[in-house]
Parts: sequence; structure tokens; C-alpha cells
Amino acid sequence: MLAACSGNDDMPDIAADSGEQQIYDQAQRYLNNRNYSLAVRSLQALESRYPFGKFAEQAQLEIIYAHYGAFEYEAAVEAADRFIRLHPQHPSVDYAYYLKGLAAINAERDFLSRFIPMDETKRDVSRSKEAFAEFAQLLSRYPDSPYAADAKARMVHLRNLLARHEINVANYYIRRGAYLAAANRGRYVVENFQRTPAVPDGLAVMAQGYIFLDMDELARDTIEVLRLNYPEHPALDRDGEFRTTFTLEGQQRSWINKLSFGLFDPPKPPQFNYRPQAG
Repeated sequence: MLAACSGNDDMPDIAADSGEQQIYDQAQRYLNNRNYSLAVRSLQALESRYPFGKFAEQAQLEIIYAHYGAFEYEAAVEAADRFIRLHPQHPSVDYAYYLKGLAAINAERDFLSRFIPMDETKRDVSRSKEAFAEFAQLLSRYPDSPYAADAKARMVHLRNLLARHEINVANYYIRRGAYLAAANRGRYVVENFQRTPAVPDGLAVMAQGYIFLDMDELARDTIEVLRLNYPEHPALDRDGEFRTTFTLEGQQRSWINKLSFGLFDPPKPPQFNYRPQAG
């Protein structure tokens, strides 16, 4: 790693009289050797010296990949935006959309997350939403693109991630005693993330929130939907009834909570994190 970092500070050896073809070939050598930082600088030099040359458009496209390979994800997104804006009819513009989506996903991750397993659903997901939108544009505009299949698979993963993130937020609201906000988050998952593994938790957290709010009819209706569609959910007992451990009655309430009639120091019931196995 130290050797790689020190190499990134080296400037590419580009002579003042280097021709367009020579600089482009040098950039290709850097790309082939995975020396992406030097590839970026070579491609930048090529575009700077020959902005209307025969390799100008190709250099603008390849610099997106070079930034991505150098872990410069923000720069890759910016380079992809620029290419799409300047060359919307380019035959490889679908590649720019694809790389922009990949860069957006990775821009959300910090250095440690590349080496230490972390739950992505508990982190900021703004970049995941951006990546989902880019892949969606790719599929909408270029359904026959060679990158379409992978983009679609990544959208499935991102959709599951975004749905699970909403459940984590709902769990946080439950811990804070914001039961209506929790129920609304659960309903949002059920309505907007159908066919994701988070839907049963969305129903369960809705029921939990309604129970805490004494909205008995809504709670019963939601539990019935959960019972009919996900009878194995851990929030349900063997008889299909909502477990008391997920209700206020099943919690140990502090004297502060009792004296304040539930306004302060709310009990902290178990959280929903049910992830059924595929198949």
C-alpha cells in the first residue's frame, strides 16, 4: 500500500514535444498496468494539449474508468456527468452511465469499509439512491446495453438495501418512542419496496407502532396481513398472535415513563431485523 501511494505522486513522463498518439499510447500502458493515477494524468494531459484531437472523446470516456480504478469516486462521477453532458449521442454513453452508478455506490464507502465488514443498511444511503437512479436511466435508455444485466442485478441489491435502511430507521424511531413515525416508515416499505425481504418487517413495525399508539383496529388489520403472508415471522407466536415481547405490555417500564404517562424514557422493545433465507 505504501509503495502504491508513493507511486501515485509521480508525474507521468510526458515530453513537451510528445504527439497525440504518443500520449494516448502511454495512457493505455498505464491503464493496462493498472497504474490508474498516472493514467488519469496522462489522459488529462492529452485532452489539455489536443482538446479537438482524434482521441479527445475517447480520453474523456477512459478518464472515468481511470478515476474509478484510482478510488477517486467523486471525480469519476464528475467525469461521467461531463461526458454524458457533452456527448449524449455517443455510442458508448451507456458505459458512462454504468460507471457513474458504480462510482456512486463506492463513494458511499469509507476506507475501512473496504477491509472490515460493515452493515451498509445502517449507513447514509444517499449515494445508493443516486446509483439506483443512474442504473435505472441506463436500463430505460439502453435496454440492450451489454451492461444492462449487471445494472439490473445491482438495482435489485440496492432496492433491498434501501428497504432495509428504512426498517433500521423505523427501529430507531421505536427506540426513541416516536411510534407514529416508525409506523409510517414501515408502511413506506410495504408500499414502495414490494417483493423485498424487508416487507414482513415493515408490516411488523407497523403493527408494533399501532399497538403502542392504541390504534387497535389498524394493528389488527396489519397483523392479519402479516399472518396471512408471512406466518413464520418471529413477531408471531405459534398461534399467529403478535408476541407480547413486541408490545408495551411486555416491556419493563421505568418509573419515569410511568409517571410521565409514557412521554419520557420509553421502553426499548426488541428490534425487527428478520431476513428470510432465499428459497
